[in-house]
Amino acid sequence: MDETFVLLLLADSNLPTGSFVASSGLESYATHGCLSIAAPDANAAKTRTDGTLAFVRDSLHSYAHSALPFVSDAHRVVFAVTDTVEQPLASLIALDALYEAMTLNHVARRASTAQGVALLTLYAKAFAPDSTSPSAAASLVDNLKLAIRRGETHGHLPVCFGVLTAALGLSLARTQHLALFLHARSLLSAAVRLNTIGPYLAQQLLLRHVSGMVDGLVLVCGPLRTGIKLDRRDEPNQDPPAVEDEVESADGPATTWPLGEIIAIRHDLQHSRIFNS
Repeated sequence: MDETFVLLLLADSNLPTGSFVASSGLESYATHGCLSIAAPDANAAKTRTDGTLAFVRDSLHSYAHSALPFVSDAHRVVFAVTDTVEQPLASLIALDALYEAMTLNHVARRASTAQGVALLTLYAKAFAPDSTSPSAAASLVDNLKLAIRRGETHGHLPVCFGVLTAALGLSLARTQHLALFLHARSLLSAAVRLNTIGPYLAQQLLLRHVSGMVDGLVLVCGPLRTGIKLDRRDEPNQDPPAVEDEVESADGPATTWPLGEIIAIRHDLQHSRIFNS
């Protein structure tokens, strides 16, 4: 299948992935008054716009540093799978366990697993090859879904997103760009429904601001890895591992916005809310 068409398909906002009910902490951030702190009333509208853009920038920066390494490693695992799925499955479960351990925010965990499982369901019900032409990638996805149902792993969004895109043949570079774009678009979609910005301004921000953010973060965070030693024997055109590849990298995933994490944790304490995160 043409890679550009797959990219357009995955960028469709109508995909049943569950992202529509997640604000990634924006609702709690707005409820706590952080979008317009210490702003005079006359500038409230402008300040909320600036606050929304600042939230997108900080959230996207943290997401790129904390989640993109998992997307990349999961993509590599699935893209290299050949005939056996036991070792690749073990690698995906290890990645999932590390992401669970690094995500201290229980609200983010809940939203991440809900969307991750939805991605695997989407692949199984809509994108998987039929039984007459099975593939190793499809078998790996089936085994991962089974492991989630058994409670052996969690099914977090970054891992499952890497699995989905690799199974559909999307390149790693486009996968990284798409992951960050979808996160930013989801934030702006939530901002429109929270009425912190309007729908036209949301599109303007995507065009004029988010594009540069995504490009810059892919350059910085695209090479980051989780530090987990993955099975590289079947990876095509793979150079021999360097010495530093044998140990955990110091440039691994990290949360870069503690304030956003703290406020997002308070999401369930709101008297009324329209999002699940």
